[in-house]
Amino acid sequence: MDKLKFGLAASLITLCAGMAQAGEIAVIVKTTNSNFWQNVNKGASAAIEGTGHTMSFDGPAAESAIADEVNLVENAINRGVAGIVLAPSDPEALAPVVQRAYESGIPVVLIDGGLAEGNEQYYQALLSTDNCAAGEQVAQRMIDEVGTAGKVGVMSYVAGVGSEIGRVGCFIDHIKAHSDIEIVGPLYSQSQMATALNQTTDMLSANPDLVGIFGANEPTAVGMGRAIEQAGRAGKIVALGFDGNGDLQEMVRGGTLEATAVQGSFAMGELGVKAVIDVIDGKTIESFINTGVVLVDAENIDSDAAQNVLY
Repeated sequence: MDKLKFGLAASLITLCAGMAQAGEIAVIVKTTNSNFWQNVNKGASAAIEGTGHTMSFDGPAAESAIADEVNLVENAINRGVAGIVLAPSDPEALAPVVQRAYESGIPVVLIDGGLAEGNEQYYQALLSTDNCAAGEQVAQRMIDEVGTAGKVGVMSYVAGVGSEIGRVGCFIDHIKAHSDIEIVGPLYSQSQMATALNQTTDMLSANPDLVGIFGANEPTAVGMGRAIEQAGRAGKIVALGFDGNGDLQEMVRGGTLEATAVQGSFAMGELGVKAVIDVIDGKTIESFINTGVVLVDAENIDSDAAQNVLY
């Protein structure tokens, strides 16, 4: 469908909204089994209040269940939702169904990650951490802590996911460009804490000279941290995490983690819902909003900057 046709469809949605016919905003995330995504839910729920719209929140049981997420988007289109806020688990697999939403006149706002190149016309905005910039920020912190030599392990999550490509890829690239550090890994936990724990245990055993390690998302970093604690290496290896749930906060306070990079998950949900409602209402929105990260450590964890992003 061309832009004119989409504009007419969007205008029709706007007209219906103006006639006080409340529509459903479908918020579909990578998995509901994560505090990060539940915090997105809290932000989205806050944004929907007083708008006249209703909101549904759903996601697969695991981030690796990509087909399940595709089906959730299909179901939302089939029931004629007013708009979709989507965190795509796979940039290739979710593209066709987002195109179908576009062709059905349903605006889509993406959060956390985008789609494969060439699909930009099918969604109206992307709200995300600049994952490459975040990966570079964590990599520089690693270099600052361990120096420019030694071995650093990388514990990743789901290979090929948009956020992983930027976050982990740019972490590794920055390390290689600015140091002589040897990278061990990456290993992929499939965003399963127990898998990350076992993988980290094996990595620590096989590399007793490891000076640093990076856990690139919430369940991976938690599993990594627990493995470090079980191995008696807490405080003896520079461990950097990503995301900021209660477990990771305790690990920062206790010294297991030197720091963790925390995204604005609440803001992703809140601003994502506001953005898609603005599209429905015919307003102009920015095509990309960088929600950024805060590197939270023991020194700043109680600061306003940190507390506003922790969950």
